[in-house]
Amino acid sequence: MSELASADNPAAGRTWWSRAILVGAVVAAALLPIGALGTRLEIWSFRGGFLLLAAGAVLAAIGLVVGIAGIIAAKRRRLRDDKPAVYLGTLISLLIVGLVGVQFFQASSVPPIHNISTDVADPPAFDKIVALRGEGTNSLDYDADALGPVQQQAYPWVRTLVTPRVPEDAIRQAVRTLEGMGLVIVHVDETAGLVEATDTTFWFGFKDDVVVRIRPDTSGGSRVDLRSVSRVGMSDLGVNARRIGQFLDRFEKA
Repeated sequence: MSELASADNPAAGRTWWSRAILVGAVVAAALLPIGALGTRLEIWSFRGGFLLLAAGAVLAAIGLVVGIAGIIAAKRRRLRDDKPAVYLGTLISLLIVGLVGVQFFQASSVPPIHNISTDVADPPAFDKIVALRGEGTNSLDYDADALGPVQQQAYPWVRTLVTPRVPEDAIRQAVRTLEGMGLVIVHVDETAGLVEATDTTFWFGFKDDVVVRIRPDTSGGSRVDLRSVSRVGMSDLGVNARRIGQFLDRFEKA
């Protein structure tokens, strides 16, 4: 039945464009988890996952604009059968645009760095994790002159923690704290005062590596330093700094 007939008869059936708005929104919504889970399952690289994410965002943005126009058209032409599909498709597109917009805002509100250390002059060094990172991952080199000032301005709470715990107790507490945060312990070297662990994100399965360094302090306690580095990507959306802050808070309150 033609769209003209639909305008004359509100019960004439749903138009093709209202179905297209809904289908486009559903496809856009599906691209987000598909891109993420495909990366996690190593079906494609993280770049492929981001490409699908971007495609979903663009499709949703188009769907939002077309959906708003569809809502106006459905009201003016009294297309009652079209309203549910148009409203639902527009709502889905709006939610996707909002979700991606929040992620974009987070990325633009923090510096594009992914290597965070409580000690910028002498960052803790990784040991066993180096061999696990593989080819194509971010460098573990820490450029104190370039990263230090940027990090300290963006994340002033990322500082060395001085604790009254003796080093042996501090190492055990570091392990408990990391495990309580859901990280997988990779290596513990009590002699060197090192604890290494890895965190994996839920959707994309990105891995961030963490090393905790425990040194004796002149007060009789310990100095706890932490470093968190993403394996891939330029910006970490502030995740590494938040992870360090969470660790320091949990460690101190334990």
